[in-house]
Amino acid sequence: MNAASSSPAGFTREKDWWRGAVIYQIYPRSFQDSNGDGVGDLLGIVNRLPYIASLGVDAIWISPFFTSPMKDFGYDVSDYCDVDPMFGTLADFDAVIDTAHSLGVKVMIDLVLSHTSDQHPWFTESRSSKDNPKSNWYVWADAKPDGTPPNNWLSIFGGSGWQWDAGRLQYYLHNFLVEQPDLNFHEPEVQEALLDVARFWLQRGVDGFRLDTINFYTHDAELRDNPPLAPELRTSKTAPSVNPYTWQNHIYDKSRPENLNFLRKLRTVMEPYNAAAVGEVGDDQRDLEIVGEYTSGDDLMHMCYAFDLLSGDTPKPAYIKSVMDKVDEVASDGWVCWAYSNHDVVRHMSRWHLDPMGARAFTTLMMCLRGSACIYEGEELGLTEADVAFEDLQDPYGIRFWPEFKGRDGCRTPMVWDQTQHHGGFSEAPRTWLPVSPDHLSLSVAQSEYDPGSILHHYRRAIAFRHAHPALRSGEMTDMTVEGACLTFTRKTGDEELYCVFNLSDQPATLDAPEGNWHHVGSELNSASPMEDGKLHLGPWQPALMLREKPEDH
Repeated sequence: MNAASSSPAGFTREKDWWRGAVIYQIYPRSFQDSNGDGVGDLLGIVNRLPYIASLGVDAIWISPFFTSPMKDFGYDVSDYCDVDPMFGTLADFDAVIDTAHSLGVKVMIDLVLSHTSDQHPWFTESRSSKDNPKSNWYVWADAKPDGTPPNNWLSIFGGSGWQWDAGRLQYYLHNFLVEQPDLNFHEPEVQEALLDVARFWLQRGVDGFRLDTINFYTHDAELRDNPPLAPELRTSKTAPSVNPYTWQNHIYDKSRPENLNFLRKLRTVMEPYNAAAVGEVGDDQRDLEIVGEYTSGDDLMHMCYAFDLLSGDTPKPAYIKSVMDKVDEVASDGWVCWAYSNHDVVRHMSRWHLDPMGARAFTTLMMCLRGSACIYEGEELGLTEADVAFEDLQDPYGIRFWPEFKGRDGCRTPMVWDQTQHHGGFSEAPRTWLPVSPDHLSLSVAQSEYDPGSILHHYRRAIAFRHAHPALRSGEMTDMTVEGACLTFTRKTGDEELYCVFNLSDQPATLDAPEGNWHHVGSELNSASPMEDGKLHLGPWQPALMLREKPEDH
């Protein structure tokens, strides 16, 4: 099977389709329930694919739907090559592929390769003895002479990264939940087994992968202690500040140079299909450097994303410029995928305290930045973080660190389709796996469709504007400057050049228009045009977008 696969007539998968693409993330539990059990599923996705296609996105990324005991909601996989009955069947997944492709939408799936569930048959065999064929498939280590764990590595979900196993009389490594033992990438058979997983889904027609925790695959074979991190260097990009995980410099438990060898093998497997991968890089100190390392050249990953715009407070122009300057410095030969929200972080409407005008400005900005873009289900409706009561919490992360950290349930509540329907049109069940937020109902898809001023329509216009301008999809980004609350930069490719200005504040701003012959574009995005005094007078949260005129235009 090749890049054409068994796709419908008219569906193509160009080699560089991913460059500048807009990807829509689906958290399947919360998207659409088709069978009334209160949990979203694959056939629910099929039913809603026309809506997704109407946004103009290039691809969807579906969070895990594999067979799983659901200790971490599918990120603990017990069978990589089957669908959990909660979400449907392999035939239902085939329907997702066929329907998406018929609508011109590509499908990326979430591969969790760094760890499995402790109920995966591989782990069951591995823990059974020290000399079975899979005994080395996970990261096992002897205790220290006093019985304590082999080193000081910690789990992102709290506590030691090591769990004692009474059968093997050894510890196993888990960077996340105790029920998520880490695979041993120093074992060649493990790498080959995981490459077979990628082959299975590629042959089934997927267009690419989102690679969970891509920099966690390989650990230091010598199991050296992580050094402490000075308090002034600690950040909470990948773990909340209440978690002592942020107190270490994670140079030995993840982001090891040996990881590049596996990524090259994975790229080789994907290449005949023109499939693409986006890796999740979680690192507080070196995230963008790792993005550069993992995406440079043409034999590693296609793109990666870090948490520079996915966490923290409202990004000011100076901060955005510092991030883009860092990308130029350490990842200029690579490719970044930008996101503001996903299933692991507080929704950016709440995190950044945005009003609808601010949300529109940041959406337009995302579509003008160099890189690819990922939007999270419900973001296009302007959904805020839901307030989930403690008794309704499902996320073990939140339950453990409550109330200082409420976990990830607030961004995972069900999608709202129609406020006149039961549970906002998400499900006919008496009770849904997480409650539908009453604050979301007035922002439902049906209500947003009827409101010409809704954020939903702005997303459609911003995505269409990106697609209409090759400079935005794949061009270079230069001359980024900060003037007060305004961010300016130029996007250029071939013979197209765009000048972009964003007032990222709730106050008016005035600055000089660019020199040269430019004409105003983007009026559908509230773009300002130069006034007779030669200046740009920007209202709160207003952009100005201009296209350089070519000599033949005169």
